[in-house]
Amino acid sequence: MDRNTVIGFVLIFIIMMAWSWTSMPTPEELEAQRIEQIRQDSLEALREQGIEPSFDEFMEGGTQGQAGASALRAQRDSFDPLRPPTSGAFAPAEDFEPLESRTTVSTPYMEIEFSSVGGGPASIRFLDYETWDEKPVQMVQDTTRSAYNIGFLSQEGQNIETRGLLFEPLFEPRIDRTIGENESVELSYHYRTASGGRIIHTYTVHGFGHEIDFDVQFEGLQTEIFDQAVDVSFATALVPTEKDPTQDGQYSSAYVFAGEELEQFQLTEGGRDQSRINGDIGWVSTRTKFFTQIIKPRTLSEAALLTGEVTGDPKEPLTRHRYQSSIQLDIRDTQSASMELYLGPLRYYDLREFDDHAYDMAEVGYSWMRWFSDPLVRFVIIPYFTFFSGWIGNYGVLIILFGVLIKIVLAPLTLSSFKSMAAMRKLQPEMQALAEKYKENPQKRQQETMKLYQKNKVNPIGGCLPMLLQFPILITLWQFFQSSILIRQESFLWAQDLSAPDYWLSLPFAIPFLGDQLAGFVLLMAGSIVLQTQLSGSMSSAPTSPGMPNMKVMMYIMPFMLLFFFNNFAAGLSLYYLVFNVLSAGQQWLINRGTNKDAAPAVATVSSKKSK
Repeated sequence: MDRNTVIGFVLIFIIMMAWSWTSMPTPEELEAQRIEQIRQDSLEALREQGIEPSFDEFMEGGTQGQAGASALRAQRDSFDPLRPPTSGAFAPAEDFEPLESRTTVSTPYMEIEFSSVGGGPASIRFLDYETWDEKPVQMVQDTTRSAYNIGFLSQEGQNIETRGLLFEPLFEPRIDRTIGENESVELSYHYRTASGGRIIHTYTVHGFGHEIDFDVQFEGLQTEIFDQAVDVSFATALVPTEKDPTQDGQYSSAYVFAGEELEQFQLTEGGRDQSRINGDIGWVSTRTKFFTQIIKPRTLSEAALLTGEVTGDPKEPLTRHRYQSSIQLDIRDTQSASMELYLGPLRYYDLREFDDHAYDMAEVGYSWMRWFSDPLVRFVIIPYFTFFSGWIGNYGVLIILFGVLIKIVLAPLTLSSFKSMAAMRKLQPEMQALAEKYKENPQKRQQETMKLYQKNKVNPIGGCLPMLLQFPILITLWQFFQSSILIRQESFLWAQDLSAPDYWLSLPFAIPFLGDQLAGFVLLMAGSIVLQTQLSGSMSSAPTSPGMPNMKVMMYIMPFMLLFFFNNFAAGLSLYYLVFNVLSAGQQWLINRGTNKDAAPAVATVSSKKSK
């Protein structure tokens, strides 16, 4: 690089540092943000209980905002909209006075705590997965009552939520259960109403995975439920599990599968919204980055309702993402509802066992590329990692070997591209001579250049086309490695989690779009691009048209830009591209060795022509 280029980079760096320093929030602004977050948390807690506050005094910061937040908490703690009805057909029977109880069911994969409040699972912990701080993954945010809710409207106009009813267990509640891989256990609860009817919840927990069966029966209530329709929902938000809450939140959303199509519901800005889908529903779900819950009905369904709430800017770490999904079922014929539940990882084989389309929620590529990305991920990438992980326990090594395999598969395209670029490089002296000879006649220069290509049987786009054919694979892998649970919490060298950034160097300040830490594999990847650029050298020797930027400078700017782009992505993704670039540089070096001898006479010939 020349002196002007170096000065340019230095000035850019100084400008970024100045921008970072001046854009940092003051202590007063940080305190205001903290108070605002307290207010948002209080408002959110109230909305969970059915309260929609509209108090102007709570919309301001400072001391008034703090007092407002305290008042909101007091109102929240003293108000329970899920309190059982005290009158009407769904009030508890006079002689029905159950006590609150808890029962734990343990399987090889989950530990589920059932509560008589709501008659269902109030806590769902995974034994085969941990959070970033080495705690069992907890799926349920509100553990005071059942996470599953049956909601309906009574003929008297009362909104009944079974999460607010105190059920009675139809089993010995004080005895915990432990089941094996091939076993299952059934727990039933009932609620007796003043009208003489019963609501019965039955959960069947299986020991083979992350699936549960859920059945609801309504006895003697045919005339008490309005329109004979009930809503089934996972009524609590999923708990974030990753160290970076921003990335976890960016994947959080709700889904509905209906009419053989999957529809995602996700808010792109702060606020609250919902979407209703009518018709026969296959299943509904909510998810975080790596985990999901799915409700799949066996009973005739009528509609689905997806609800989302984002408490602030979705890209901010303090923002909370809450999504709920419910499905409306028709019970008029059977007076019962039956469904399958999935609570577990976004793991291909587990989801495929549950439903053929459940893995469609996973990010494997852009929508216009799914025809290519889906088969590649399902039938090549996932089987590779699943099979070879039984032989090689380190996923970093598996990623390196996978990069080698992909490079071998793409070798014909890569070699074709490199050879075409080498052939173009051999013609550079003659192309420069033509550019000099016809610099006043661009049209004539273009005609003579094309004749030169035809004479030497060189395709000017031959170096680009093979690379373009590789892009679908590279883009698919770019999406897959960022969100795959296969590499979650897998370590390699200094990277503790290949599904998260491998921050290696901490900075004393934050750089816009980059942050205050640098990832190790990203730095090495940028270096590998510089190496490959040095070895190719094709662009640097190309003639530069007037008004066009110096392409040599652009080649060195590209790694600098990729550093900003990849720094906060998964370490596994950067490791894969590092391997791919190093292998490409090796291929380029081998091709250069084979073409250098042929390139030398061409330069000598042009020089002799100039001397005449």
